[in-house]
Amino acid sequence: MALRLPRPSPRVWLALLLVALGAVLTLVEQRDVRAPGPVPTDSAGEPDFYLEGVTLTRFDAQGRPHQRLETPRLVHTPHDDTTRADTPRTRLLDDDGELWRASGRQGTLGPGGNPLVLSGAAHLESPGEGWQLNTETLNIDTDTNHAWSDSEARITQSSQRVRGDRLDVWFDDDRLQLTGNVRGFHPPEEQAP
Repeated sequence: MALRLPRPSPRVWLALLLVALGAVLTLVEQRDVRAPGPVPTDSAGEPDFYLEGVTLTRFDAQGRPHQRLETPRLVHTPHDDTTRADTPRTRLLDDDGELWRASGRQGTLGPGGNPLVLSGAAHLESPGEGWQLNTETLNIDTDTNHAWSDSEARITQSSQRVRGDRLDVWFDDDRLQLTGNVRGFHPPEEQAP
């Protein structure tokens, strides 16, 4: 006499199928985790830390966020107390709460987080006025909200273009100054027929 076991119900089969699916998804999820990149080397020495996928926020004296830097990779070297960022994008608030945006191919934060130096196609956008600045290296004093460039700077606003050998921008005063071999193109306004 053969012992016959009862056939499992469809609910049991469904539960077993869900458990198997969960196990497969768990394995896939663990395999997808990317290993960190190689430990960076630098002439300033070995880093004490590096972070990937970073959003760095600084707060003002009243505890309000007033600066944000986003980067896929951030490296700090203790020898010179410098932090380096790959393709950083930053947002800075002026005294009026207006948002200035800046970016570059590389970024460097000096000791204590100041100054921020954006290099390699550095870009700055003003709030409201719609002008944009492009230069090779842009220095930003994050304590005084003053930016400057000793390399050629090009400013564009709609169809107007101006360039100069040196640039200063004071965010809080909403003031910009170009000096040294300044040239501009200002097309005439179109007359209505």
